[in-house]
Amino acid sequence: MMDCLLLRHGIAVERDEWEGPDADRPLTERGAKRVAQVAGGLKRLDVQPTHVLSSPLIRAIETAKIAHSSLRVRSAVQIVDELLPHAPPDRLLSFLRDLPPESCVLCVGHEPHLGMVVSVMLAGKPSAAFPFKKAGACLIELSIPPKPGRGVLRWWLTPDQLRAMGKRKTGVED
Repeated sequence: MMDCLLLRHGIAVERDEWEGPDADRPLTERGAKRVAQVAGGLKRLDVQPTHVLSSPLIRAIETAKIAHSSLRVRSAVQIVDELLPHAPPDRLLSFLRDLPPESCVLCVGHEPHLGMVVSVMLAGKPSAAFPFKKAGACLIELSIPPKPGRGVLRWWLTPDQLRAMGKRKTGVED
């Protein structure tokens, strides 16, 4: 089995406050702090990723780097187009097929794409029925090789729940 941890990026600078390309919008200071707390919650859940994948957008890369550091992942953060906001949701499953079995893969991306990826993993077809809040996460266990509709949801946690767990562990406050 393969564990796939899906994490939405943290709070980013608002579109109307950003003058550059949308792809370059960074996390806010508060967003980065909250992602660190969420990563603390993931650590408390004993999540041990072997791979970290990120969308090429800056806010996702920053989120991935914070989680990568907090969870002490040995491999480098890998930037993949399969996590872009408009990528076909089934492309991520195809990418995951090339990773070693028994991997634990942290995938950092965007909405509504991540929700549709979850729908493909669990139900076999894309749907927006699984929305993520910013810095929310879920863990899905995938069969080997990963196939649509064969995933098993192990947990789904809101950013508030993850941050509460992270605060208890790390002592980081807002």
